[in-house]
Amino acid sequence: MGMGMDDDHQSSNKLILIEYEANGIATVTINRPKSLNSLTKSMMIDLAKAFKSLDGNESVRVVILTGSGRAFSAGVDLTSAEDVFKGDVKNLDEDLVHQMEICRKPIIGAINGFAITAGFEIALACDILIASKSAQFIDTHARFGIFPSWGLSQKLSRIIGSNRAREVSLTARPVTSEMAEKWGLVNHVVDGDELLKKARDVAAAIVRNNEDLVLRYKSVINDGLKLDLGHALALEKDRAHSYYDGMTKEQFEKMQKFIAGRSSNKPSSKM
Repeated sequence: MGMGMDDDHQSSNKLILIEYEANGIATVTINRPKSLNSLTKSMMIDLAKAFKSLDGNESVRVVILTGSGRAFSAGVDLTSAEDVFKGDVKNLDEDLVHQMEICRKPIIGAINGFAITAGFEIALACDILIASKSAQFIDTHARFGIFPSWGLSQKLSRIIGSNRAREVSLTARPVTSEMAEKWGLVNHVVDGDELLKKARDVAAAIVRNNEDLVLRYKSVINDGLKLDLGHALALEKDRAHSYYDGMTKEQFEKMQKFIAGRSSNKPSSKM
């Protein structure tokens, strides 16, 4: 995996855990709990490569991202700050948030505790967020004189509104799980011991649906968010046309049969 120091890489490998389930759900855990899952450069590269490989793995349908211990991630390990901030971020293969953004599979963030600064930005790169009651989102860029570069200054205002985003970022005060749910930042808040169960429940509901359309749907939602409404609606029309143009007569018939079977209660009509 192209890291110079083998020993360093061996240890950092265990800091990012990937668990595959038979039903197509993969769980990625940031596993450096004693340091509140703060990220070294090699951990960020490992995470980026993990998302790249999960994207290409045909048996993986949904990815859950979480942290071990009492933090999701406290952000960049500031002992390696210069290395990270002045490093070669132009290599997009090693850019974690970029790899999350181009991952075709839905990403569910299971936010188990503190999501601070870069940890907050990683949470914002997920498609669906489920938080434990003890989760807190904190943007400390302004406190430490660090300029945001993983999207926090642009994405947060589009999710919770500009006045709230300015307060969160300019005060560096925590957003509790209760506030996050009220503001529409997270989809669900659950007890800590229910967090992964809830994430898996949402993931399993996604897996039950049409695999191809789930990928296309995530993509058209996310790509449309970058556009104004007029262009986004045109994008949807355009992709709908190309989707139906690409369907064979057999595929159409299969779809019609499937829908007809679903709407009648005949048990024999299951595909």
